Amino acid sequence: MLLVDTNVLAYLLIAGDRTHAAQALYERDPDWRSEAFILVEFSNILATYVRTRELTLEESLELLGSAQSLMPTLASASHAHALETAANLRISAYDGRFISVAKELGTKLITEDRRLRAAAPQWTLSIDEALR
Repeated sequence: MLLVDTNVLAYLLIAGDRTHAAQALYERDPDWRSEAFILVEFSNILATYVRTRELTLEESLELLGSAQSLMPTLASASHAHALETAANLRISAYDGRFISVAKELGTKLITEDRRLRAAAPQWTLSIDEALR
């Protein structure tokens, strides 16, 4: 089981410079989990791609469906715990949700967010670190 951040999911599903690494991670362990907010954030990424005409709405809806299929098991952090985590680590409440789930599951969040990794090194790994 791997706990992944939204950026890792986006790298897997939207072709780019980190797609190969995300695919290697998925091949190593396809049981990806996350905080339920991942689908909100991923939808926002897709909306941006539609707005900038890098994807059509139909392509974005297909990618959203793929994301939902890839991650049927999503956790929901308590709002209070996420807020406490965010305040203690001085991170966004959104990121606090993901770190809260990492704490609850006793695992590290795989993320390419450098600021988040710097704020919570005990709870995070980069894709490359996870592949070692």
